[in-house]
Amino acid sequence: LVGLLLIDAQVALVAAAIFSSAYVALAMLSRRELQINGRKITSASTLQIKSLQEGLGAIRDVLLNCSQNLYLETYRDADRPQRQLGAKNAFIIAFPRYSLEALGMVAIALLGGMLVVQRGSGTAVIPLLGALALGAQRMLPALQQVYAGWAALKSYNASMKGVLEILDLPVPLPLTGIEPLLPRNEILMHEVHFRYGRDQPDVLRGVDLEIRVGERIGLIGSTGSGKSTTVDILMGLLVPTTGKVLVDGVDLHDPQHPERLFAWRASIAHVPQSIYLADSSISENIAFGVPRHQIDFERVKQAAHQAQIANYIESTLEGYESFVGERGIRLSGGQRQRIGIARALYKQARVLVFDEATSALDNFTEEALMTSIEELSKELTIVIIAHRLTTVQKCDRIISLECGKVFKQGTPSNML
Repeated sequence: LVGLLLIDAQVALVAAAIFSSAYVALAMLSRRELQINGRKITSASTLQIKSLQEGLGAIRDVLLNCSQNLYLETYRDADRPQRQLGAKNAFIIAFPRYSLEALGMVAIALLGGMLVVQRGSGTAVIPLLGALALGAQRMLPALQQVYAGWAALKSYNASMKGVLEILDLPVPLPLTGIEPLLPRNEILMHEVHFRYGRDQPDVLRGVDLEIRVGERIGLIGSTGSGKSTTVDILMGLLVPTTGKVLVDGVDLHDPQHPERLFAWRASIAHVPQSIYLADSSISENIAFGVPRHQIDFERVKQAAHQAQIANYIESTLEGYESFVGERGIRLSGGQRQRIGIARALYKQARVLVFDEATSALDNFTEEALMTSIEELSKELTIVIIAHRLTTVQKCDRIISLECGKVFKQGTPSNML
C-alpha cells in the first residue's frame, strides 16, 4: 500500500476507494440476509438434534411401531433447509472475491485508457498499471478475508447470542476445600411452599417436616403428591419459594453464607430411579467423579457387596474393570440400579436419599438390599421414596404426602 502511494498517490487512493466501497456496499446488502439465515440455521439445527434424540432414545418403540420413516422425514425436513441456508451463506461470503477480481480487471483497463488519453503516451502508463495490478492482487485477498470474517460472524450471530446468554447466567462456584455440613440433631423443613414458575400452581403447600439424625424415613404418596420435589428441596437442589430448610437450626439458603449449601450437598448421596452410567469401567462408575488414580478399590468392593452387585461383578472376566457400555447398555435395569446404589454408598455420605431406587429389582434382591441398608451405621440418615410398601416397611417412620402437604405420618405398623 505504501509502495502504491509512493508511485502515484492519486491513482492508488482512487483504486482503494473503489474496492473498499464495493465491499462496504456488499456488506450492507448482505447483512440482513446473513442474520436471517443464521437464525433459521439455529432453529433447524435444534429440530435436527431433537429428531435424533427422540428416534434413538425411543428406539424400541420405533422398531415395534415401524415408524422409522416418520423420524427420517422429520430429520430430513430439518437437515435439508439447514444445508441449503449454509450453502447460501457460504456463497454470500465467497462470491465477492470473484466478482471484484473481474471488477478490478475492468477498472484497471478503464484507468489505463483514461491515463493514456490524459498523458498522451502509453510508455509512462504501463509501469504504473503493472504496479497497480500487482498491488491489487496483494490487497484484494486481504479485503476479502476481512469481509469473509465479518460475514461469518453475522451468519453465526444467532448461535453465538444463545451461547453468550447461557454463559452470562449467574453460576455460584463452590469454594475449594469446603468441609461437609454433617447434621448432628435434626433436618427441618418449615412452612415450605414451592412452585416451578410464577404462573405455575404450588407443588408444595406449607410442608412441615422434621427428620432426626439416624432415622430411616419412608416417603409415600400418589403420583404428583410432591415427593420428588420435597426431596430435591431437602437436598438443596431447589430453593423454596417461601419457607426454610434448616440443618441443626442453620438456614441452608442464607445469602450471607452461600458456602453452606455446597457443604450440605457434599454430605448427601442420591440414588435416582434412572441411573446414569458413563462408558467406563464398573469401578469408575461406582467411584463416579473420582480420578482413576485416586479410587479406593477396597471401598468400591465394600459398596458393591452392600448393594448386592458384587457377585455379578466378580463373576465377569474382567471383574471391576469390566466396561458397562454407553449408558450401561451391557447391563440389565436391575444391575444398573444396584451400581447406582453402590455409587451412593461409596461416597460415604451422612444422608442417603433413594428415589424409587429399587423399582427395577425383584422382590428377593430388594429384600436383601434393604437388609443391607438397614445394617448400615445408625449415624446415617436415610430417606426412601417408594410406591411399593414392602420397600418402606422396615423404616422407623413413614410420611404420606398428598396434594403437596404432609397428610399423615407414623410407624410402619400404623401406616401400612
